[in-house]
Amino acid sequence: MSILLAIFYFFYFSIIGVYIIFLPKVLFMSGYGASEIGIIFAAAPLVRFIVPFAFIKGLKINITSFNISLIIMCLSAISLYFSLDNFYKLLFSNISLGVGLSIVLPYVELISLKYLGKEKYGKIRLFGSVGFILVALVLVRFLSSADVALMYLLVLAFTTSMVAYIIAKKADALLDKSEDTINDINILKDWRLWVGLTLMQVSFGSFYNFFTIYVTDHNVSLDIAVYLWSFGVVVEIFMLYFQGTLLRKNLLVILQATTFITAIRWLMLFLFPENITILFASQALHALSFALFHSAAISYLFYLYKHKSLAQQFFSGITYGFGAFLGALIAGYVYELYPSYLFLSATFIALMATYSLHLWGITKKAQAK
Repeated sequence: MSILLAIFYFFYFSIIGVYIIFLPKVLFMSGYGASEIGIIFAAAPLVRFIVPFAFIKGLKINITSFNISLIIMCLSAISLYFSLDNFYKLLFSNISLGVGLSIVLPYVELISLKYLGKEKYGKIRLFGSVGFILVALVLVRFLSSADVALMYLLVLAFTTSMVAYIIAKKADALLDKSEDTINDINILKDWRLWVGLTLMQVSFGSFYNFFTIYVTDHNVSLDIAVYLWSFGVVVEIFMLYFQGTLLRKNLLVILQATTFITAIRWLMLFLFPENITILFASQALHALSFALFHSAAISYLFYLYKHKSLAQQFFSGITYGFGAFLGALIAGYVYELYPSYLFLSATFIALMATYSLHLWGITKKAQAK
């Protein structure tokens, strides 16, 4: 099972690599304007946010819905390949792809935590980071046309689906179905926790959407920017491999610490945007602000709630869905109006995340008395 999970993460995040790094360029090469590209890419995070709420209203998170999501993902990849000539067809294909992806990953994450445990999870999840960076290095050499990138996406989607199908079939007996009969997730009651987790991803809007533009605007070469991205993935892989011992500690304290360290990371980018050494130092913190935070967050939710599959769906949808959407929107306006303050705004958002998680910690202590 460990090998299958490693293969899944490798190919799934290879899809994400093609989607994030190359698809915007593909659309630009195909004649789409910035506003059209923005609408297309804003749709997927919103879908990712909406999908978990459907399961509250009666849909069941089980192997059947999982397999349907795999079919949707494959059909969407095919549709995407044939939709470049029409904005609305492309938008629909992207939305349906978002539906498929939003169900597939949280379900496999649940299987990983059940089968591997939080200590061993990172050593398997790191293959996703390897896939992400390898597809970037390979595809950049062969991206001669839009068809090449879309063919990569299509092949990767089918490969991922086949591996995911096998994993879900083997793990069906592993999942405790009784755990998902009781929905104990109350987002309004636990708003301090969910606001904190979401604000962390909102702060990343400046980084994911504008980091390359920001540093090159401050006289850093594009080659150095690529090295910075690559270094961030390398330290992420390193942390995923060695984080097991840390995850035996208090997970909430880890979440509070990593959000605060992320605020320091963004402050470094604000104060020293032209200092290459500081830029690499800030990227070194990606090991904490992404890798350790992500593993601690999904592990904390896994142990906090009885409805474990829905908890993972909400984490994916609310934080990486709505959080990513809101982060991109805020970062876009800040960079357009006050470009030099881009990462200062991200710093304050990350500090708000830390404060919200601090309030959640106080709430939990009060409940324990």
